Amino acid sequence: MITKRIIPCLDVKDGRVVKGIQFLELRDAGDPVELAKVYDQEGADELVFLDISASHEGRKTMVHVVEQVAAQLAIPFTVGGGINSLEDMKRILRAGADKVSLNTAALVRPELITEGADFFGSQCIVVAIDAKYDEQLGSWRVYTHGGRNATEWEVVTWAKEAVKRGAGEILLTSMDRDGEKSGFNIALTKAVSEAVSVPVIASGGAGNAEHFVEGFTEGKADAALAASIFHYKETSVKEIKAYLKQQGVDVR
Repeated sequence: MITKRIIPCLDVKDGRVVKGIQFLELRDAGDPVELAKVYDQEGADELVFLDISASHEGRKTMVHVVEQVAAQLAIPFTVGGGINSLEDMKRILRAGADKVSLNTAALVRPELITEGADFFGSQCIVVAIDAKYDEQLGSWRVYTHGGRNATEWEVVTWAKEAVKRGAGEILLTSMDRDGEKSGFNIALTKAVSEAVSVPVIASGGAGNAEHFVEGFTEGKADAALAASIFHYKETSVKEIKAYLKQQGVDVR
């Protein structure tokens, strides 16, 4: 039985960790290096670092911050934001990341997924999908540039395409639930988890331990990501894992 993973997420802007609601109203949540150290000690299974304004601002990920964070970690480390080429991937992996997360750049040029997978292996390539429900579409639509721009892609279709092109993992964020603490979007998570053969990380909406149980059991996610509930000490990775074990969910 593959154990479920708990993954804190550092959304970084101008060198600081921030958190908002539905990608807006960002507030400071601390220093990325200090938080990384805490999560590593607390027993997080992995850490995700997203430079959330890099693509929108048309710049590269802050390598010096990635290096400082990586130096604190003994757990797998995924970095995303402003990664547009094989050279960018090399730079981030050299800085200490174990995986790269592609979002906007993969939608602009899907071949980038295959180039990364061919060079580094699929296990290194995470495709992040920002999803928002669209009444007209009757499903979820994929957004780029930190949730600013709508695309023509429907989420399940894009997830399948990304995996076909070599993505080894899908990081699936519900924009409708982001920062709301009302629970993961179970319908969305389940739809993508059942459609692809690679692990799916549920993101957006974690508010308590029960939400993680739902994400894993009903949503069929392989991993669950959260930010604000960990950053602001509303709960801890240890507490979430203890509760999951009580509920019969396999965790490390």
